[in-house]
Amino acid sequence: MSDDPTQVREFFGVRAADWDSRFPDDGPAYAAAVAELGLRAGDAVLDAGCGTGRALPPLRAAVGPTGSVLGADLTPEMLDEAVRAGRGEAAALLLADVARLPLRSGALDAVFGAGLISHLADPVGDLRELARVVRPGGRLALFHPIGRAALAARHGRRITPDDLRAEPNLRTVLADSGWDLTSYVDEDTRYLALAVRRTE
Repeated sequence: MSDDPTQVREFFGVRAADWDSRFPDDGPAYAAAVAELGLRAGDAVLDAGCGTGRALPPLRAAVGPTGSVLGADLTPEMLDEAVRAGRGEAAALLLADVARLPLRSGALDAVFGAGLISHLADPVGDLRELARVVRPGGRLALFHPIGRAALAARHGRRITPDDLRAEPNLRTVLADSGWDLTSYVDEDTRYLALAVRRTE
């Protein structure tokens, strides 16, 4: 699949209406990944590329009523589905590209990105933009409810050495964009990379 923003929008736009029904059992995996982000009451967190908003309720539960939850996606139809599913009540929804976020620098404590990394047009630049809006020491979670091998099999492909989500490749891209990879899990049942925003 292309990482061109227009093609990403078209790809997800036509799939938005039945997206949740295609993956009905992912809820617990999202909640478990959010729990590992280490959010605290009152934190400000962004779900980058939030899609239909499956992470928004657990993110809201983690930061509580005094926290802030934003969901940003560049596909209007996905945001419409998030509202239809009642998830818009858990967050403020933004129609925005993660490459150009309408947020001040250091505004957030953390970013959650489900299925995000493989759709970034400029991985280093886009992850640098996520680093910009997170305070030094803040956290990033890059998540998928199934691992790389299972996802490749689902799409009838093989994992290649240049896969951005492979640990050595991801570690380098994160380092080049202001993040330090602190934890990496790639199992059949989940993919979760955690990183911390550098303080310098």
